[in-house]
Amino acid sequence: MGNYATYMKQFPNDEGFFGAYGGSFIPPQLEEPFKEITEAYLRISRSHDFISELRRIRKHYQGRPTPTYHAKRISDLVGTGCQIYLKREDLNHTGAHKLNHCMGEALLAKFMGKKKLIAETGAGQHGVALATAAAYFGLECEIHMGEVDIAKEAPNVTRMKLLGCKVVPVTHGLKTLKEAVDSAFEAYLEDPVNSIYCIGSVVGPHPFPVMVRDFQFAVGAEARDQIVEMTGDLPDTVMACVGGGSNAMGMFAPFIDDPVELIGVEPGGRSGEIGDHAATMSYGSEGIIHGFKCYLLQNQAGEPAPVYSIASGLDYPGVGPEHSYLHDIERVKYTTADDAACLESFYLLCRAEGIIPALESAHAVAGAIREAKERDRGTILVNLSGRGDKDLDFVTENYGFGDEYLQDWPSLLG
Repeated sequence: MGNYATYMKQFPNDEGFFGAYGGSFIPPQLEEPFKEITEAYLRISRSHDFISELRRIRKHYQGRPTPTYHAKRISDLVGTGCQIYLKREDLNHTGAHKLNHCMGEALLAKFMGKKKLIAETGAGQHGVALATAAAYFGLECEIHMGEVDIAKEAPNVTRMKLLGCKVVPVTHGLKTLKEAVDSAFEAYLEDPVNSIYCIGSVVGPHPFPVMVRDFQFAVGAEARDQIVEMTGDLPDTVMACVGGGSNAMGMFAPFIDDPVELIGVEPGGRSGEIGDHAATMSYGSEGIIHGFKCYLLQNQAGEPAPVYSIASGLDYPGVGPEHSYLHDIERVKYTTADDAACLESFYLLCRAEGIIPALESAHAVAGAIREAKERDRGTILVNLSGRGDKDLDFVTENYGFGDEYLQDWPSLLG
């Protein structure tokens, strides 16, 4: 077993930095509320009662552990001998990995005596998960979501409202995830005493990058044990999609000190031009956004650049500070998958495995298929971070039912 426990105690430092990245660059009026959150999290994260309650929730409410699945049909279709395995976070309650940290954040809010949960969402999975957590704990919930994403991810908007959540449309800028974060922060500033801002990824000011990573750690820890039980060995490669990067950090963290290749797959979008992708590691540089330092897609004025992804949960100009650090020390390799590869993998998983993935997750599957084609043996473990119910209308209305994207897989076309 790797020494991931040692790594996690070393990073971040007391100021919330992973090397040069992270920290807390926030308005003075938020310094005390964030200090309160940090102290409360550090206290209860070491509490037997808190940990026991969270484990009980995960087992009896969320349905954890989620299985790891051998994608044999896809592996056979690739035909090189390399085997692809999927960590099935799409089977987690609410359909994605997001509930892992949302239940933890809501339990923290309950402990702190907060009455209201405030957050942003892009694809809506974080919004649904937080609305679910709020309903479970009897808390108010307010989710800010860009108008573009509201139209694109309508099923998740309906789910949030059914769960009793107030959905706030964000109408400025590009009307997507970055603007939703801006809007949610502003709402939190109005009443930090009674509310808590529940960030949806390993981003934001300290302590949220470490808090979300810790709550997501269960994903990789389960997958590590499961793949060893299934194959007798660690995987050669572990892969996950990266937007802000919560599902990837949860998947990567338990493998940090193992002899395992780690690959994050970013959204390559339509092209390498500004505004056509959200591939922060490939095209970004050091900057500050939403109260933390990270790799950031920026314009010439040093402001966050416009971004695009077919997957609403990945269209963010920044990335988690821990990802930025792991990139610099070359522990994680970051690559991209464009829209066409994402759609091919989406349809391939539907037809070959009977699994409808989230578009976000399809980026990681696309990366895994590309890697598998270049190998004659070995195993690739992919975090299938969410299911695609939310994407069905958008995909079928804009791209049809897949035949065009499966021309290279004739056996699937009948």
